Amino acid sequence: MREEETKRTSQNSKMQQFFRKRWVFPAIYLVSAALILTAVLWYQSIGNGNSANDPSDYGTSYQDEPTREVNSAVENFAMPVADADSVSVIRSFYEADATAEEQEAALVSYNNTYEPSKGIDLAREDGKEFDVAAALSGTVTKAEKDPLLGNVIEIEHKDGVTTVFQSLSSMTVAAGDEVEQNEILGQAGKSLIHEEDGVHVHFEIRKDGTAVNPVDYMDKPVSALNEINAEKEAPAKEEEGTEDAEKGAEEEKGAEEEKGTEDAEKGTEDEKGSEEGKEKEDAGKEGKEKGNSEDQSEASISTKNA
Repeated sequence: MREEETKRTSQNSKMQQFFRKRWVFPAIYLVSAALILTAVLWYQSIGNGNSANDPSDYGTSYQDEPTREVNSAVENFAMPVADADSVSVIRSFYEADATAEEQEAALVSYNNTYEPSKGIDLAREDGKEFDVAAALSGTVTKAEKDPLLGNVIEIEHKDGVTTVFQSLSSMTVAAGDEVEQNEILGQAGKSLIHEEDGVHVHFEIRKDGTAVNPVDYMDKPVSALNEINAEKEAPAKEEEGTEDAEKGAEEEKGAEEEKGTEDAEKGTEDEKGSEEGKEKEDAGKEGKEKGNSEDQSEASISTKNA
């Protein structure tokens, strides 16, 4: 019995000595945490595996739909050159409300004919060539050589906006290319129709096919074209309403004048008829009186004869 108690006592003392060591409890904690973490990860992997095998858990699938750019930056119109500080406007856009001198300067002369400029001409002061760049991102719809205009590039943008580049000596893009804003399109050059401008680029902005002044939209978004068009349409509608009101007033006035004329003519006719009736009445009265006097004369003659 004493031997068994001695063995038990020695075993307890050994266990106590084991647990008194500093690394025992941290080791136990680490092993326990590792086991718990392993169990959690294993459970999650089982759950994810079942969900992946069951597509109904995800609802509608969007894998076949193209991705869309949600937070795309809004672009403002930029100068159609790589270095905006190196060029200046040498021919302005023809404005209908500009002065006679400004309109004359915006005319393009070719073969004894004059046409209004539908864009602006940009050139360097030293007359050298320079890089022409895209004013906005878009799709190239035209890139070809014209005998009068030189190389011509047209780029289509959103909301019915198109930018046009003429008088290029060379081109680095082709029809169908997608270009980014400020991407080089080619080199400025010369053209027969703008021969007096020397080396330059002719730049146009068109909204639904109508040319607008590019200077008015520099550093502005494409939506500015819609806002300004709406402002231009409002006065036109007001003017149209004013014209309709004036036309209605004129028609009403004309109807009143016509009615007044008819009434006056009717009154004149009535008055004329009244005068004629009065004349007839007077004539009848005179005839009656004449008849009575004749009767009286005949009566007196008869009396005298008797």
